[in-house]
Amino acid sequence: MAKKSSVAKEKKRQQLVAKYAEERRRLQATGDREGLAKLPRNSSPTRLRNRCHLTGRARGYIRRFGLSRITFREKALRGEIPGVTKSSW
Repeated sequence: MAKKSSVAKEKKRQQLVAKYAEERRRLQATGDREGLAKLPRNSSPTRLRNRCHLTGRARGYIRRFGLSRITFREKALRGEIPGVTKSSW
């Protein structure tokens, strides 16, 4: 489980990105570099980090499922993810 503060910071960043998305798009289209520099740093989408929806873990993230590798494995073994089965050969 990730620290609650890390998860909270990430949520705050996501809100800032959503809030300034339109303004950022407009400034980029006009080429106004100074205007972009005045926006908050955390409003840039490149500062976002993918995190597991259940545990908040940042590493070992599987995009297709939105889970970390550990959570994915636990859920898959319990049969909670439809269409995913343990392979054997």
